[in-house]
This record gives sequence, C-alpha cells and structure tokens, in this order.
Amino acid sequence: MEKIASFTVNHLDLMPGVYVSRKDHIGEETLTTFDLRMTAPNREPVMNTAELHTIEHLAATYLRNHEIWKDRVIYFGPMGCRTGCYLILSGDLSSRDVVELVRDTFRFIRDFDDEIPGASPRDCGNYLDQNLPMARFLAEKYLREALEDPKPENLHYPE
Repeated sequence: MEKIASFTVNHLDLMPGVYVSRKDHIGEETLTTFDLRMTAPNREPVMNTAELHTIEHLAATYLRNHEIWKDRVIYFGPMGCRTGCYLILSGDLSSRDVVELVRDTFRFIRDFDDEIPGASPRDCGNYLDQNLPMARFLAEKYLREALEDPKPENLHYPE
C-alpha cells in the first residue's frame, strides 16, 4: 500500500504551526484539512489525553459557534500521535486564510475559565478525562510559539 499523505511529512524538522495537510474534492466542494501542530514531533513530550480532550471540547464548541466560520466547520479533533489537532473546513483554503481563526480559537481556550462544554456523563463518553489548566497552558504555548507572529516555517511543511 502507498503511504498516506500525512506519513510523508518530514516530522524531524516540523515545528508548531498551521499547515495544509490535504485538500479533498467532493463534487464541486473542496475540503481543506489543516494540521494544527501544537508541539514539535519527536522532540517535545506529547500532550496527555485529558488536556487534549479539553482542547477538543473547547475548540469544537468555539468553532461551531463562530459567527463567520461555523457553517464551514466540518471537523475538529486530536491527532492520534497527540502532537496536535486536525481542523477540516469547507473551501479551498491556505494556512494564511485561517491563522486568525486558529489564533482566536486558542485565545478562547487560553482564557476560558468556566465549566467545560459537554463535559457531563450525558454529553460525553469520557467526561472525567479533562484538564482545563493544562489545556490553557498548552494553548498559551501554541499561541506564543506559532500563532501570534507566524513565520513561513509555521505555515508550510518542511521539505
């Protein structure tokens, strides 16, 4: 079998950032998958499931309520390797097109100080596996390292 696209990315030189992972075409619609890489793969510790789960709840809630983007959000969720998340949006988009949206999303997470949306036994299959303080810490780190002033290496995959 052929390698899938995400396994061809040079993870040795990959930095935290916002990357176009792939573009899929469904009829006339383009879906753009973004790699929201929050940690440097194989060089920094991976995120624990509790904080990643909290990031998922907060980001998905924020994005699906965003005044401008809510109707274009297809999916937000964690990567299996726990070094970031995937965001799928409708449209033929670039990293530059969504940096502000991603920045605002992670500012929301960094500043969030309330009950985590959907973190109840009725609403979530693993509602106790949450860590808001660490999610806020990681959101601040991601903002500082990749989103506040993104460089080319934070927006384009390394060769």
